[in-house]
Amino acid sequence: MAQANKTTKTTPVNKTGFAFAKINYQLFVASILVVIIGFFLMSGSTDIYSFTKITIAPIVVILGFALGFVAILYKPKNKNV
Repeated sequence: MAQANKTTKTTPVNKTGFAFAKINYQLFVASILVVIIGFFLMSGSTDIYSFTKITIAPIVVILGFALGFVAILYKPKNKNV
């Protein structure tokens, strides 16, 4: 007995739009700004062993990268916002 050729049509899901919600992009831009501020605090050639350059600036840069990580992983409840 010949078996009927069953082909199921699956339509590809084409979602147009951005990969993330608006809040994700806002958080990512904020993280870039925080990293830039951290590098700005680190810059300069006078007094390279100041408290700002060796303590505060690296902490600000790490917080900026952490905010970028959160911006990528954050999933808003309502993506249409």
